[in-house]
Amino acid sequence: MSELTGKIAVMDQLPQVEVPARSPLYRQAGQAAAAEPAAHGVYLWEEGLRSHLIVRGDAENQAFRDDVLKATGMSLPTALQSVTGGEWSMGWLAPDEWLLTGPGAQAFGMETKLRESLSGHYSVVNVGGGQTLLRLSGPQAVPVLMKSCSYDVHEANFPPGKIVSTVFAKSQAILRRLDADQWELVVRRSFADYIWRWLLEAGREYGVCIGAPGESTA
Repeated sequence: MSELTGKIAVMDQLPQVEVPARSPLYRQAGQAAAAEPAAHGVYLWEEGLRSHLIVRGDAENQAFRDDVLKATGMSLPTALQSVTGGEWSMGWLAPDEWLLTGPGAQAFGMETKLRESLSGHYSVVNVGGGQTLLRLSGPQAVPVLMKSCSYDVHEANFPPGKIVSTVFAKSQAILRRLDADQWELVVRRSFADYIWRWLLEAGREYGVCIGAPGESTA
């Protein structure tokens, strides 16, 4: 049914229904571990619904660097490096491009601070709807990554704090090392399930536990 208001037809709408926000891998959260806890060599989980902001600008411009520091509390990382400040991290993607990740509820606030601080030629884009963040940890995390990408992940070549964009299985990922046994993967939403299943299979021989250490579903 519709009502005529002047010359405008106003159609009845469906009742408002709250749709919960869900990450690409929300269905995987309840999966059981693939081995007994004592046998776990790899821990895998999603940190879904995080903020993902792409910042672009001229790294040679001192004003741009100062403005980013003012807005984020972090200095622009140099090539293949990342920095962390509180709950936020920033990683280098290209000579004029960086990825900011942080709590999902703070995306708008951080974007606003950046836009208020930056001037001149720059870009800030919220890309959180198109990608998600996976965490991989455990004593066998490196062997799993060696199966999955061609980039050298040995600690001599890939120390904590380093970040690279790389081919991953038959997709791609932004790979960052947090410490000796902790890794972060940023993947496209449409490939999240594929990469998740790849990692489960790649880690099966070591025993995969779904969830962070101490918080698993085992």
